[in-house]
Amino acid sequence: MLALKLIQSTYPSIDIEDSAGFAIQLMEDYDVQHLPVVSDEKYIGLVSKDDLLDMSDKASVSANHTNFAKVSVAAKEHFFRALQLCSENSLSVMPVINEQQQLEGLLTQHDLLKATALYNSVDEIGGLIVLEMEKRSYAFGEINRLVETNDAHITQLNSYTDPDTGLFTVSIKVNKYEISDIVATFQRYDYSIKYYFGEEQYENELKENYNLLMNYINM
Repeated sequence: MLALKLIQSTYPSIDIEDSAGFAIQLMEDYDVQHLPVVSDEKYIGLVSKDDLLDMSDKASVSANHTNFAKVSVAAKEHFFRALQLCSENSLSVMPVINEQQQLEGLLTQHDLLKATALYNSVDEIGGLIVLEMEKRSYAFGEINRLVETNDAHITQLNSYTDPDTGLFTVSIKVNKYEISDIVATFQRYDYSIKYYFGEEQYENELKENYNLLMNYINM
């Protein structure tokens, strides 16, 4: 998903000669901590509310130009790049620019969170299983085969290395909720299961048998 598809064009920009007080008021009106600064229709950086609060309301934003965050993404870049830069620089918005360095619009934290949820199939029906292993032990082919032996398919797979343990964590979204059989299969193959979420088939069967017994007793 490209940044261009997520642009919010309703958010304002600040001209380099605008006052600090005016810029702060815009940030409060739009509930953001940063806004892009432009000069002669060219994007030149992001200014933060914290920096402006240290200035006189009547002072020009240009007086703070050395503190501008020189970050942006191109309209044709993947939104993951914007997400990365926002996280690394603790930004509330990410400017999107064209090849002429002109501001096309902004991506907000909400936009990026929503896009990430969509990209990771959060709304799709299914269970989640999180495996933990040494990185050298990771084999997608085997993981996929074990899931498919239980008449299921992987709809999403993400991985990362835990900085605290150094272990490779693999999150698997599958296309069914009843995942007890998949969990059991991974356990048989000595996979370490860190977490799982879905309906427990065995618990469901136990509950069903209990209900049948109670119905029989009440007859």
